[in-house]
Amino acid sequence: MAIIKKFRIKSFKNTDPLLEVKNISISFEQRKILDNISFKINPGEILGLLGPNGAGKSTIFNLITGLLKPDFGKVLFGSKDATNFPIYTRTRKFKIGYVPQYGGYFGDLTTYQNLKAVAEVLIKDSRDQNTRIEYLISKFELDYIRNIKASVLSGGQKKKLVIALSLLGDPKILLLDECFAALDVLTIQMLQKIIVNLQMEERIGIIICDHQARDLLSCVDIAMILSDCKIIAQGTPKELVNNPIAQNAYFGKTFKIN
Repeated sequence: MAIIKKFRIKSFKNTDPLLEVKNISISFEQRKILDNISFKINPGEILGLLGPNGAGKSTIFNLITGLLKPDFGKVLFGSKDATNFPIYTRTRKFKIGYVPQYGGYFGDLTTYQNLKAVAEVLIKDSRDQNTRIEYLISKFELDYIRNIKASVLSGGQKKKLVIALSLLGDPKILLLDECFAALDVLTIQMLQKIIVNLQMEERIGIIICDHQARDLLSCVDIAMILSDCKIIAQGTPKELVNNPIAQNAYFGKTFKIN
């Protein structure tokens, strides 16, 4: 898989982070899931979370959205401690968009009806609703499937629709959960280009959680590997694949990216 990004943003020294996960720990039924995890996401940064199944990647997303609360640590949006804020407040106040691995759309509604249904919840003015819907239909080239039910769309079409739905509220932070799973190569490349385009044009902070290492590393600025409840390695894709700890725990010594 060729690298989609033509550049890597390595420094955000003059930027206040959109999100900071600070010293987070959480356990389920006395089983430690995350242990003292910390990281930041900045405007226009793409961060990747890698790790085997059960490493805690989806748990991090649930902590960010408020579906779960940590045993210890904080979730900060800007300088605001939102650790105890409910899901709805976080989504609206701090503008979080979420793209789940599966679903995220109404199967019996058309593409346009899906967008309209969500827009009516997120956008008060009907004219603003229509403007935003048409902008996203154009941006994601959805016009030819405007009147087709979501249930019969292809995997790539469904993924584009769900990303468009997540952008209706004009989010500052976008969470993508296993977005490359079970998709063909051409669809993955299409999604990678969409993600990088959102970074460049919208300045959204994007976090991608996936176990498809090569696909994820092709479009992120920074990535982290989760293992044994901790972040064991982090850096740019090139730094990460050359990191002996990352090689031994996750990639293997023969793993390469173009």
